[in-house]
Amino acid sequence: MASFTRKAIMDSFMKLVDQRPISKITIKDIVEDCGVNRNTFYRYYQDIPSLLQALVQEKGDWLIENYCRRGQPMHCIRPLIQYSLDHRRAVLHIYRSLPREEFQTGLSRIAGSLVESYFEKAGIAPTIPPEDRALLMRFYRCAMVGSALDWLEGGMETDLLAEAEFLCRLMEQSGQQALLLGHPPIPPV
Repeated sequence: MASFTRKAIMDSFMKLVDQRPISKITIKDIVEDCGVNRNTFYRYYQDIPSLLQALVQEKGDWLIENYCRRGQPMHCIRPLIQYSLDHRRAVLHIYRSLPREEFQTGLSRIAGSLVESYFEKAGIAPTIPPEDRALLMRFYRCAMVGSALDWLEGGMETDLLAEAEFLCRLMEQSGQQALLLGHPPIPPV
């Protein structure tokens, strides 16, 4: 029952965030929409910022669990971008409401998991020195986060899917190149 109520509160909040900025949403709006009382709300969340933080954390965890472990970066990125486009107003309201550092940390966690999963599945991990692997992973994590933040800052107007596909091809090519660099040279015959 507790997880059902918690989910009902989150769903109502998400529905309201899709309609208007977070600063215009009250706890009263949320509890009226989902049919619980204020005490029930406070049993699960301290306030709207704690609800927002839980929502972002839960959505990030769900995305990582369901998409980031499949080995192909676009398997994770495509649903994230599509979800963002389907809920454009809500995503922009959340982006504009959360402290930038908090939003960036969540985005970085998702991108880091995605890149790490790809490098593991592609077999890049054991073939290059750990410091080189870490540098490549950090570079692609930062590129993905930077592209997403730029996209959000621009009101989600550019084709992020095309940019992500390009970054993924680049990551795959550099990963293959890293595999070659990681092997000892073949002696001449």
